[in-house]
Amino acid sequence: QVQLVESGGGLVQPGGSLRLSCTASGFTSKLYFIKWYRQAPGKERELVSEISPTGGQTVYVDSVKGRFTISRDSAKNTVYLSMISLKPEDTAVYYCNAPFYNIWGQGTQVTVSS
Repeated sequence: QVQLVESGGGLVQPGGSLRLSCTASGFTSKLYFIKWYRQAPGKERELVSEISPTGGQTVYVDSVKGRFTISRDSAKNTVYLSMISLKPEDTAVYYCNAPFYNIWGQGTQVTVSS
């Protein structure tokens, strides 16, 4: 059974940092594109970042460029989203996605508030 499990969310003050994890099981995630999305209350789900199978190509939405970094740890079959300088507008449920298998994780809540 292929699945993704996210972790690492939480409550953080503005300017703080978090690292989200997306751990795959049932398949080797380094062979596929992996994407991070987020959905804020009352808003549509938006693509935040993606990483290519080799890890050599990454994409970021403009609003997170310079603050978020996507990366892989192939040994742990995990993709990370490292977030710094967090802003209240980053508050959302964050999901990882493997388009090839059309599967999503359960999501992890990130709340940026003082």
